[in-house]
Amino acid sequence: MSKRVAVVGLGLIGGSIAMALQGFEDYEIVGVDVSEPTLRYAAEHHVADRVTGDAGQALAEADVVFLCLHPQGIVDFLQRNRDGFKAGALVTDVCGVKTAIVEAAKVLPPDVGFIGGHPMAGTEFSGVQNALKHMFRGAHYIIVPNKNSRPDQVALLERMAAYMGCRDVVKTTPEQHDAIIAYTSQMMHVIAVSVCDDPKLFEFMGFEGDSFRGCTRVAALDVPLWTQLFSLNAPQLDAALERLEQNIGSYRQVLRSGDRRALAEKLEWSADRKRQVNRWEQEHQT
Repeated sequence: MSKRVAVVGLGLIGGSIAMALQGFEDYEIVGVDVSEPTLRYAAEHHVADRVTGDAGQALAEADVVFLCLHPQGIVDFLQRNRDGFKAGALVTDVCGVKTAIVEAAKVLPPDVGFIGGHPMAGTEFSGVQNALKHMFRGAHYIIVPNKNSRPDQVALLERMAAYMGCRDVVKTTPEQHDAIIAYTSQMMHVIAVSVCDDPKLFEFMGFEGDSFRGCTRVAALDVPLWTQLFSLNAPQLDAALERLEQNIGSYRQVLRSGDRRALAEKLEWSADRKRQVNRWEQEHQT
């Protein structure tokens, strides 16, 4: 193997990426972590071709670096290791916010390329012990190239995404990415934890249906991670929650009015929008 990929942070996503990329072209996959138990587990379960706790050496040798840390951890890592990357290397990340990360990557020297990335996959679990080789099968892989991104590095990241089993690679801007994630992911997590804040949660235990379990599935979240994700994307998430409050408020108004016809019309309008989404998904899956 003549080239190396360093996966920094062997948690759920980093471990899954390291597993999924093994065998990719002529690259050796090197897993990097500061936790001895994590490194030991990764070595014993062949999460990567090789594992190390020496981030400095791994960065100096890596042609591609995946930063798979918590958001603030990525910001701090870039600042701390800004001069430690191999000249000509491609650096990318897997973070659920992009504007803050892309801004932080500006500390990198001109001969190191950075392309923000976000594979749209995961579970409610964490840790390398929950990593899955096929985590990204059928997932969208969002990337945010910039005007200085080298076409060959963009193409390399696209090939890696395809090798990991991703459905496609979607190019967008940091701002658009963060607006999408605020609506499709972060707001759903706020809904889940908000439902669990209801004082009736424990009083009604044992009577939950599938809709309740589905709604609250992600509520038992990784608190440090989601605190950072929400905080670093606060403006976009706040805007999404404001729209949600308005929509819920309109349902409360029609309920209070006692007008069943108006309620049925509103429900039909909302249900039809979901049916349109379902049809679109079916058309794009075939």
